[in-house]
Amino acid sequence: EIAKGVKVGDGLEAGTQLGPINNKMQFERVTELVEDAKKHGARIVSGGSRVGKEGYFFAPTIVGNISDGVRLVDEEQFGPALPIIPYKDVDDAVRRANATHFGLSGSVWSNDSARGAEVASQLECGSAWVNQHLAIAPNLPFGGAKWSGIGVENGPWGLMGFTEIQVVNSVKLS
Repeated sequence: EIAKGVKVGDGLEAGTQLGPINNKMQFERVTELVEDAKKHGARIVSGGSRVGKEGYFFAPTIVGNISDGVRLVDEEQFGPALPIIPYKDVDDAVRRANATHFGLSGSVWSNDSARGAEVASQLECGSAWVNQHLAIAPNLPFGGAKWSGIGVENGPWGLMGFTEIQVVNSVKLS
């Protein structure tokens, strides 16, 4: 119900909650991944298609009846499509989350934030959040692990990516 109620549109319009996907290539990728999920028996609970006839607007999409091995689950998609995957217990969820080649970010949602932080620390990703997602700050590093990017942005760690270090090591000859 929350996904169905999200206002998709121009970010300059009051009340807009979700703008367009970044570009045509990315829009086509998200569309392709959702279509692939359907072909593998997934059920589109909400959304699943373009919004409007112009631009790269895609409805917030909730996908059920999906599992590991389907591209929407296994690949980075950078779009508003959320696969809902059941798990046996927390160890199973962490193991499966870490089984991917990717590791940009992750989030853990829990009524017990201390337990959530403990679980988040087990995720093999560059940034892990508890009870929030994409809480990016200019003073904190943001970057991925595994196949998800090289280096980091933000803070002194990000600035170091724009520098070259030279060490001059000299000894006095007698």
